Amino acid sequence: MSETHTGNPHAAPITDLVGAVRETAQALQAEVGKVIVGQSGVIEQLMMCLLCRGHAVLVGVPGLAKTLLISTIARTISLSFNRIQFTPDLMPSDITGTEVIEEDRATGKRELRFVKGPVFANVILADEINRTPPKTQAALLEAMQEHHVTISGVRHALPQPFFVLATQNPIEQEGTYPLPEAQLDRFLFMVHVGYPSESEEFDIVKRTTSRQHADLKHVLDAHRVAEIQELVRDVPVADHVVKYALRLVRATRRPERGLDDQRPDFMKKYLAWGAGPRASQALILAGKARAVLQGRTHVTTEDVRAVIHPVLRHRLIPNFNAEADGIRSDDLVDKLLNIIPPDGAGISREMETVVR
Repeated sequence: MSETHTGNPHAAPITDLVGAVRETAQALQAEVGKVIVGQSGVIEQLMMCLLCRGHAVLVGVPGLAKTLLISTIARTISLSFNRIQFTPDLMPSDITGTEVIEEDRATGKRELRFVKGPVFANVILADEINRTPPKTQAALLEAMQEHHVTISGVRHALPQPFFVLATQNPIEQEGTYPLPEAQLDRFLFMVHVGYPSESEEFDIVKRTTSRQHADLKHVLDAHRVAEIQELVRDVPVADHVVKYALRLVRATRRPERGLDDQRPDFMKKYLAWGAGPRASQALILAGKARAVLQGRTHVTTEDVRAVIHPVLRHRLIPNFNAEADGIRSDDLVDKLLNIIPPDGAGISREMETVVR
């Protein structure tokens, strides 16, 4: 008997739905490729994040088309898009909106009217989010978590789907307000945007220095995105996959007082703080999204391994030893994957000796 989509008893079999999603994802990649050269891994991670109802932080130097990429995805999915440039003088009301006094010319009465801010869009680009004070950062993060803003005790729902992409410049850190770890934890992914290859940069220069204009088609709409988001939640996950994700995450944590420290030696040496339960949830949910994008109706341990870097790189806090030895959080994740194999019951001490 074919497995059906649990959200609707009259829906098509889940295999047919997942197959249709894969075709849609390929069409979206093709449309985005009309404007963006390369960055296929970044595009896939952003698509996974959207299908998980998550948000992402993009880290990359200026000039890598982060803004163009995000706006292009919004256009191909037929979603509203707003860009917010974060500056030191930006106030929370500049994001959420504010109330203004209006006078009724007929009656002469005055009343307050809420004017929506730029956060009222499907896709929000929070450009250089670390350049604005914590109060303004918190206003956006509250909207991300609650999917509404509250002004004078009145809730105003945000449009759905709601997808925030924040950017950070890794070069200049003077005069910035780094996001606290507790707020970074609310982002599903941290996505690294790297330099293009030589051939990709050749194509970029050819495209952007001519009159070529891409004619983008709408591949999805907001309603279809919401349906796919529900479908992702319905993808089954075997217990051994969940346990594997838990082993990876729990290997980064300090034990409770009185318990033995089971962390690998390199984690003890280089990590100040590990990942919390949101990381485990993110691994499984992102694994579901990856499976759907690849046309599969089940999650494998390989899906977990494929998404672990964007899930953990902003949730692991390296210590001073790591900084002195040039060890980044991605390096710790690589070592973790080497010593915790998908089919193992725990940490392989022999492998730990090899990667130490």
